[in-house]
Amino acid sequence: MGTCNLDHAHEDVIQKLESQQDFLPELIYQDLKRFLKSEHTQPTLNELFHLLKKYDLASKEEQDERNRKLLQLIDKIK
Repeated sequence: MGTCNLDHAHEDVIQKLESQQDFLPELIYQDLKRFLKSEHTQPTLNELFHLLKKYDLASKEEQDERNRKLLQLIDKIK
Protein backbone atom coordinates (compact mmCIF):
# COMPACT_ATOMS: atom_id res chain seq x y z
CA MET A 1 0.00 0.00 0.00
CA GLY A 2 1.52 3.24 -1.15
CA THR A 3 1.41 6.57 0.56
CA CYS A 4 -1.65 8.70 -0.18
CA ASN A 5 -1.96 12.41 0.52
CA LEU A 6 -5.76 12.44 0.39
CA ASP A 7 -7.84 12.78 3.52
CA HIS A 8 -10.74 10.35 3.54
CA ALA A 9 -14.01 11.51 5.08
CA HIS A 10 -15.75 9.46 7.75
CA GLU A 11 -18.55 8.68 5.28
CA ASP A 12 -16.02 7.50 2.66
CA VAL A 13 -14.55 5.04 5.15
CA ILE A 14 -18.02 3.70 5.99
CA GLN A 15 -18.77 3.27 2.28
CA LYS A 16 -15.46 1.47 1.77
CA LEU A 17 -16.26 -0.84 4.70
CA GLU A 18 -19.69 -1.62 3.23
CA SER A 19 -18.17 -2.34 -0.19
CA GLN A 20 -15.79 -4.90 1.36
CA GLN A 21 -18.31 -6.52 3.73
CA ASP A 22 -18.57 -9.77 1.76
CA PHE A 23 -14.79 -10.25 1.87
CA LEU A 24 -14.04 -9.35 5.50
CA PRO A 25 -14.36 -11.82 8.37
CA GLU A 26 -17.77 -11.18 9.96
CA LEU A 27 -16.37 -10.37 13.42
CA ILE A 28 -13.94 -7.81 12.03
CA TYR A 29 -16.69 -6.26 9.93
CA GLN A 30 -18.96 -5.93 12.99
CA ASP A 31 -16.12 -4.52 15.12
CA LEU A 32 -15.32 -1.94 12.44
CA LYS A 33 -18.97 -0.98 12.09
CA ARG A 34 -19.14 -0.32 15.85
CA PHE A 35 -15.80 1.48 15.74
CA LEU A 36 -17.04 3.84 13.02
CA LYS A 37 -20.07 4.90 15.05
CA SER A 38 -17.64 7.22 16.86
CA GLU A 39 -15.63 10.09 15.45
CA HIS A 40 -11.92 9.46 14.84
CA THR A 41 -8.86 11.48 13.88
CA GLN A 42 -8.03 12.03 10.23
CA PRO A 43 -4.90 9.82 10.38
CA THR A 44 -6.99 6.97 11.81
CA LEU A 45 -9.63 7.35 9.10
CA ASN A 46 -6.95 7.43 6.40
CA GLU A 47 -5.23 4.31 7.75
CA LEU A 48 -8.52 2.45 7.99
CA PHE A 49 -9.51 3.45 4.45
CA HIS A 50 -6.24 2.15 3.03
CA LEU A 51 -6.45 -1.13 4.92
CA LEU A 52 -9.90 -1.66 3.42
CA LYS A 53 -9.02 -0.42 -0.08
CA LYS A 54 -8.92 -3.31 -2.59
CA TYR A 55 -9.13 -5.78 0.30
CA ASP A 56 -11.06 -8.13 -1.99
CA LEU A 57 -8.17 -8.22 -4.47
CA ALA A 58 -5.48 -8.93 -1.88
CA SER A 59 -3.95 -12.38 -1.46
CA LYS A 60 -4.96 -14.49 1.54
CA GLU A 61 -1.65 -13.62 3.22
CA GLU A 62 -2.19 -9.90 2.60
CA GLN A 63 -5.76 -10.13 3.93
CA ASP A 64 -4.47 -11.85 7.07
CA GLU A 65 -1.93 -9.06 7.58
CA ARG A 66 -4.58 -6.38 7.03
CA ASN A 67 -6.91 -8.15 9.46
CA ARG A 68 -4.16 -8.03 12.09
CA LYS A 69 -3.58 -4.32 11.44
CA LEU A 70 -7.32 -3.56 11.52
CA LEU A 71 -7.67 -5.26 14.90
CA GLN A 72 -4.59 -3.44 16.23
CA LEU A 73 -6.02 -0.12 15.08
CA ILE A 74 -9.34 -0.77 16.81
CA ASP A 75 -7.64 -1.90 20.04
CA LYS A 76 -5.26 1.08 20.04
CA ILE A 77 -8.09 3.62 19.78
CA LYS A 78 -10.65 2.03 22.14
